[in-house]
Amino acid sequence: MFIRRRKRGNKMYKYLCSVEKEKKRRPKMDYMKILQKDITPHMRGQLIDWLAELADNYNLLPNVIYLAVSYIDRYLSFHPIRKVRLQLLGVTSMYIASKYEDLSTHNVETFSVTTCNYYDKEEVLEMENKILKTLDFDLSSPTIMTFLEKFEEIACEENNASSWKFKFLTEYLGELSLLEYECLKFLPSLVAASITLLAKFIVWPEKRPCWTSALEEYSEYNSFELKECVLILHDLYMSKRGACFKAIRKKYSQQEEEPDNPEFDPELQNVANLPSPSKLPSYLFEVEVEFRQKNKKLKEE
Repeated sequence: MFIRRRKRGNKMYKYLCSVEKEKKRRPKMDYMKILQKDITPHMRGQLIDWLAELADNYNLLPNVIYLAVSYIDRYLSFHPIRKVRLQLLGVTSMYIASKYEDLSTHNVETFSVTTCNYYDKEEVLEMENKILKTLDFDLSSPTIMTFLEKFEEIACEENNASSWKFKFLTEYLGELSLLEYECLKFLPSLVAASITLLAKFIVWPEKRPCWTSALEEYSEYNSFELKECVLILHDLYMSKRGACFKAIRKKYSQQEEEPDNPEFDPELQNVANLPSPSKLPSYLFEVEVEFRQKNKKLKEE
């Protein structure tokens, strides 16, 4: 049954992969250098960290922040912006994403208030019009979250586990990846695959290989192709990058109860502090065949 579901799901995955590669949905990975003169990657990170906190405070659906960041980067790929207007772009992108993804009851005044009324309703609506024109009114786009759910399912199936810890960790790594401007060069599917590999290693370090043939077959990425992104994600996790951005890290460091789920362990919320070595082992990036061949040789010796 699982194999049949995977085959049907694989057709959808291939479609989503083709959509994520469309030029109109991809931000320009060098827009900070080529176009933006008044803002920096650090300012972008500060904005996104604040928006993630905003999404959490308003209980917006997880994918809202991913869509909002996509709108922000795609807008900034074509329009230079002054730093005093960057927060307006961020808030308005959240407003658009919440209407599209969440069918949000939060109105434009709500989002204006989040800026301490620095921007009024008319300014938010004016920016909304500019963003929608830049996006050609096409608000749908595959995000990291789009791909994570299926990768999580395969990973948990292989480990015979339904792990809240694993799920929370993938969500945490996903939000951390949004902070890093360098991650723009990776497709959302590749980032999602990299998150899955790293989360498997952190949660189930004894399970080898971390990137199995099932995950490779479904994702169409081998572990070596994920290496660069995994190393960036690990640096973010270990606070070697983006250490000054506190909101997302705080969100996943606290212990929150979930009274409606009797199986929920509040300790699992504290995924930001799970142990991980400062340097990832090289075997993490070996494909399964190579790993098994090495293992066989060691046993024979």
